Amino acid sequence: MQVHLVDGTYELFRGWFGAPPAQHNGREVGATRSIVRSFSTLLARGVITHAGVAFDHVIESFRNDLFPGYKTGEGIAEGLVSQFELAERATAALGLMVWPMVDFEADDAIATAAHRLAQDESVARVLITAVDKDMCQCVIGGRVVCWDRFKDVTLDETAVIAKHGVPPASIPDLLALVGDTADGIPGLQGWGKSSASKLLSVYGRIDAIPDDASTWKVAIRGADKLAGTLAAERSEANLYRVLATLRTDCPITCDPESLAWKGVDAPALAGVCAELGIDADSIKLPTRG
Repeated sequence: MQVHLVDGTYELFRGWFGAPPAQHNGREVGATRSIVRSFSTLLARGVITHAGVAFDHVIESFRNDLFPGYKTGEGIAEGLVSQFELAERATAALGLMVWPMVDFEADDAIATAAHRLAQDESVARVLITAVDKDMCQCVIGGRVVCWDRFKDVTLDETAVIAKHGVPPASIPDLLALVGDTADGIPGLQGWGKSSASKLLSVYGRIDAIPDDASTWKVAIRGADKLAGTLAAERSEANLYRVLATLRTDCPITCDPESLAWKGVDAPALAGVCAELGIDADSIKLPTRG
C-alpha cells in the first residue's frame, strides 16, 4: 500500500489564496470549499487509499517558547484563521484521519507518521504531499518521498541532494545556517546556500564543521569570515537547528489500519456542507458501511 501524508495547513492556505473568496451565512468559507473539492476528487479517483491530514490547529508551538522570533499567527487574515476548525471537520467528514496539532506543528505530525510508517513492512511507500525544504528531511531513499501533486514532481533522496546540495539528514543544519524566512529562522550572517551546502555535503552536521577554516576539506569563498561567524554563534546555530528539526514523537495515531479510507461520514458531511453552502449530494463518494 501507499500512504499519503497531507499538509492540511498548506492546502487551506492554497485554497485561501487560489480560490475565489466565498461567504455563507456571513462567514468566510471559500478555502474550506476548496479543500472539500480537492480531497473528494483525489478520493474519487482512487489516488488516496490511506492518508493522514495534519493541521496547525494552533499556529504557535513549543518552538515559540524556544525562540521569540519564530513564526506566529500575526498577520494572518482572520477569514483564514477562522476556517481551520471548519476545514478539520470537513476533512474528517470525508473520512480522512485528521491530526489537529496544538503543542506541535502539522509538519511534526507528518514527520512522526513518516518515521513510523517507514518501519512498517506492509507500507510500500509514503508520499508527503509537500516539497518544502523542511519536509525534505523526512525523505528516506525512495521509500519516503515528497510529492508535489499539483506539478506531479516527486523528490526521493537523490532528488533532494540534487535540489538542495545535501542529504535529507542535513536539511535542518542547512536551514540553521542559511535561515528560513517562512518559519522566522534568521540563520547566520553571511552564510548562503552554496557555502553551507558544500560544507555540509562533507561534514554532515554543523557540529562537525571545524572552527579553523584552514582545515576545511572544501574550498569556500570568504571561508575565514564564515568560520569566524560560526565560531562566535555556534549556540545560535544549534538553536536554529533544533527549530528546523521536525519531531518524530508526536502523540498521534498513524498505523496503516487507522489511516485506511473507509468512505465518507454521510451525516457529518451533510452538516459541514450545510455550513459551507454546498450540496452534499454533489460529492459522489462511498459512505462508511
